[in-house]
Amino acid sequence: MVNREHKDRLFSFMFGNSENKRWTLELYNAVNGTNYTDPDDIEINTIREVMYMGMKNDASFIIRGEMNLYEHQSSYNPNMPLREFIYAALLYDKHVSSMKANIYGSKLIEIPVPKLVTFYNGTDDTEDEVILELKDAFPEGADPSSSDIQARVRMININYGRNKKLLEACKPLVEYSWLVDRIRVRKGEGMDIEAAVDAALDEMPDDFEIKRFLTENKAEVSAMCITEYNEAETMQMFKEEGREEGREEGREEGRDSGVKSTVWACKKANLSESDAVESVMYGMDISQSEAEALVKKYW
Repeated sequence: MVNREHKDRLFSFMFGNSENKRWTLELYNAVNGTNYTDPDDIEINTIREVMYMGMKNDASFIIRGEMNLYEHQSSYNPNMPLREFIYAALLYDKHVSSMKANIYGSKLIEIPVPKLVTFYNGTDDTEDEVILELKDAFPEGADPSSSDIQARVRMININYGRNKKLLEACKPLVEYSWLVDRIRVRKGEGMDIEAAVDAALDEMPDDFEIKRFLTENKAEVSAMCITEYNEAETMQMFKEEGREEGREEGREEGRDSGVKSTVWACKKANLSESDAVESVMYGMDISQSEAEALVKKYW
């Protein structure tokens, strides 16, 4: 039984921990078209001990001179290059510290090459693959070529039925995709989210590679799926009810209404105050301190 003090997402639970390095290697091979076979080539370095600016690190690892940063998103986020750039800096700091290297010394420190990937399975229709770049966020009229920093993120659509060749190259990934899709189907049939998650797990075919692992940890997996769904639903509701009124039109009244709705939904879903802060941060594109102040008014 897996026991964790931090709150994982299901994607991280499956692909971002040392117990499942074989699956992590399968995912890496599928993404890169490689055929490595030794899971011990994988050095998991997923950040567990911090949540920087409300952001979670889903899965990161080093293999053969590359530092791979894999993030999962259930809603389209054009800020992933900035987010993964921040994550990468934290990972490099952690990596250099583990080497006991001196960044102020005269000797050049060898570091792994960064590879940034986002796995998207939201309901908005996107292409199978999209390249997001940090330069897209530069001010209008700025010359991207003058930037001394650049970051590119490969966003891969992993919804069930999309990117078939890539998903079929990683059995755990296509099975994960099936599970998410099945939960949505059951939810669409009128089940509440708890029943939809349980039904999807029960209906999972016996030959699925991930079934035993998920079944052995069913209570934890169910809680993660429910939390992720409620977070996504809360964020969407906030965007619909609060963002247009509160941010686009600049009306404080509308903004407060959106925050109040978010807090109410988080409490109903048994989510924490920090979950509400994260939802408000992403919904309004504001800082963590601003979101904390707004949420505190209604918590």
